[in-house]
Amino acid sequence: MNGAELLIKTAIEAGVEVCFANAGTTELPIVTSLDKTSGIKAFLGLFEGVCTGAADGYGRMLDKPAMVLLHLGPGLANGISNLHNARRAKSPVLTVVGEHATWHRDADPPLAMDIESLARTVSGWWRTSKSAPEIGADVLEAITATRLGQVATLIVPHDYQLAECGSSNVKTSDGPFDSLDSHAIKAIASRLRGSRKVALMLGGRALRRPGLDAAVRIQKAIGCDLLTQTFPGYMERGAGLPIVERLPYFPGQATAVISRYQVVLFAGAPEPVAFFGYPGFRSRILTDEQERMTLCTDRQNVVGALENLADALGAPSHLPIGDNLLAGQERQAIPDGKLTAEKACLTLAAMQPENAVIIDESATSGYLYFAPPPWLPAYSFMTLTGGALGLGIPCATGAAIACPDRPVINLEADGSAMYTVQALWTQAREGLNVTTLICSNRSYRILQVELVHAGNTSPGPNAQALTELTKPPINWARIAQGFGIPGVTVSTAEDLAQELSNAFTEPGPHLIEMVLP
Repeated sequence: MNGAELLIKTAIEAGVEVCFANAGTTELPIVTSLDKTSGIKAFLGLFEGVCTGAADGYGRMLDKPAMVLLHLGPGLANGISNLHNARRAKSPVLTVVGEHATWHRDADPPLAMDIESLARTVSGWWRTSKSAPEIGADVLEAITATRLGQVATLIVPHDYQLAECGSSNVKTSDGPFDSLDSHAIKAIASRLRGSRKVALMLGGRALRRPGLDAAVRIQKAIGCDLLTQTFPGYMERGAGLPIVERLPYFPGQATAVISRYQVVLFAGAPEPVAFFGYPGFRSRILTDEQERMTLCTDRQNVVGALENLADALGAPSHLPIGDNLLAGQERQAIPDGKLTAEKACLTLAAMQPENAVIIDESATSGYLYFAPPPWLPAYSFMTLTGGALGLGIPCATGAAIACPDRPVINLEADGSAMYTVQALWTQAREGLNVTTLICSNRSYRILQVELVHAGNTSPGPNAQALTELTKPPINWARIAQGFGIPGVTVSTAEDLAQELSNAFTEPGPHLIEMVLP
């Protein structure tokens, strides 16, 4: 057995089932090993950011790592933007990067880079393998790190992939979580009982159904409100689930929401900060007078911590669906007339299938989609956690591979979509059930909004040239067709409803360009 075969064998034994790859010469032994040992299915991405974004979407859906295979430092550099988003989403991603042969690196070949320095920027764990026999242990340690919600990057020199290492029995590690501190949780419960107004800010695994069930118990016990960050990585929403309010994007609005609370308890979510440093606003949204409490660390099981806190508060072990849960009311009517951002959101919400997966990278156009949840069936919701554009189409691709039996809908801004449009080809090749809705306002609208916030209400020709997508306009229907996906353009709510009905009925990927003012 050589090092590459050991890498694949160990990953399979640890539960890895898919590999999103854009490999090169230095990774060919690993590519060959994917065929020698069955258990991992490989998917080609035509750009490294497609691979990393797809692995992120896969990891968010299943809470288990996919493997990404990238070519040297430039390949990692191309994929690093969506690894940044994965890190912010606490998504489990195993990144394997090929490296030049150890004896060749001193020659400074053209593709040589400091791969570890790149990996350090987005990875909670990173390492360069030191020998072929150690690769198995390296893989297991990396996968253990991913189970804590980290990006783990393993760099494997080409000669170690080829080197024989004999049989190797690597012991599978135990669960990754540190034990909970029961005394600390009881102290938090005691403090919460004496607080007048409490916000429970949820993130990470706390936004999955078991975490939400525990959060509702806590809410019943102390009357707290449930909040989450502006861009949660993954959350369950809809009928039978509690209402969780997202903090607004702009700091003034976020401050107005969070200022209502005397105490903010963080469970899997970081303390909120402004996306950018706006003059006149603090970086941190909370004031110095507000009390902050953290339920557990990132190395502890936040769901278990929430359940323990509910027990410590004496909350009932089970709550029926009531006023604090969305009971699935009758859906609202589909709007008509010329399409606007609001009508597009309402049409989608009125028509989306049960158990759908929504990936929202719509920027300004889709902000209203989150507003009318009470009449939606249960669904999964993912957002652009790290703010690095180009997540939506790859993330939808990975989500569809993770959950092939669920309809995946990507609400996507036209500017952001151009960053990783190559993912449409992977959707077509694999016949994935993804409906991509392009919000075509033909501009970087969020930058236009930010210009106004910065006081530039009359942008000049250069500012206009850097924020408009009109000369020439992008023909999304033709782009989709060029990648092998049915593509149409709509400008009315009635036409959008008809095309959504077609897309949800017919198997395989679809793209609908929604022309918006």
